[in-house]
Amino acid sequence: MSKTLKKAVFIALIGIFAVHPVAAWDDVGHKITGYIAWQRMSPQARENVIRILRSAPEDSTLAVYYQPYGAEPDEIRKLEYFMLVPTWADIVRDFGAGSPFRNEVRFRKYHKGNWHYDDTFWKQVNGKVEMLTGFPEGGVGVSKLNEFDALIRNPSARDQEKAIAIAWLLHIGGDIHQPLHTSARVTDSEPKGDQGGNLFLLTPEGTPRDKQVNLHWFWDSIVGRNVSYKNGMCERDYIEMLAKKMVKAHPFGSMQASLNIGKYEEWQKESFAYANTTVFSPELIRNQMPSEKYRKNAYKLAERQLTLAGYRLGETLNTVFNTPPTPR
Repeated sequence: MSKTLKKAVFIALIGIFAVHPVAAWDDVGHKITGYIAWQRMSPQARENVIRILRSAPEDSTLAVYYQPYGAEPDEIRKLEYFMLVPTWADIVRDFGAGSPFRNEVRFRKYHKGNWHYDDTFWKQVNGKVEMLTGFPEGGVGVSKLNEFDALIRNPSARDQEKAIAIAWLLHIGGDIHQPLHTSARVTDSEPKGDQGGNLFLLTPEGTPRDKQVNLHWFWDSIVGRNVSYKNGMCERDYIEMLAKKMVKAHPFGSMQASLNIGKYEEWQKESFAYANTTVFSPELIRNQMPSEKYRKNAYKLAERQLTLAGYRLGETLNTVFNTPPTPR
């Protein structure tokens, strides 16, 4: 690894493992699903997945986040690494313009903006959903999940390819459980779709652009805004606390029958169904911050979706990697 890349990774790790990271579904939420998935995985599946992830291409930086040495037990270091992997697809955005880690070739190779979502275009008519057609592509999340699922099951695929596929599978699999990653609502104000709630502002009209907040942000950052760190708590303890509360509220047995492993279209449809109920509920008013009732209902749904995503992803990896490694 070059000295420049080592330095960039070191700086990135400082930000990633800081005690108070930026709170967002892209960070806290993804790490929660990673933690829950890890708890579902068998020891054999864990070992196979970690081995493959550590063989990721050097220019992806995915493998360098694993710390083979340290004061923590090996299992803890593997857990922390696995928890980070679902966030890698967001980390690679920092390879782009305006970043201290700028590398445009690497950015174009690994950052894929339209893989993070798979929108259904629709409008509300008398409180009901009316599906719409004729709109441009609204993300390719589901097709990429199917593609990566097939790749990690392919015995002929190289481990380098599988490493990137696992990282994307964990990321998109989490994203698709956020209802606004499946929804493009069409209104008079957003005739081409609201871009997953990004165009639905929660701040008053005329608010300066740098102070505006939107509905997508509200849902992406919902966990960290509702549950704060306790004094002296490290990130792993924080994620573990949240994940255990969610698992207790939504036990595996209560969701086992609806895991639909490998049925990614069903995952998308199930998540989208919440767009017309919990997300765009009658309590939601444009240019106003959501009410306490709305916030509570939203957080309750987010807990459920994050837990379900963790169960589904963990069991998916079990179906593929709960076998002795193939001799090479």
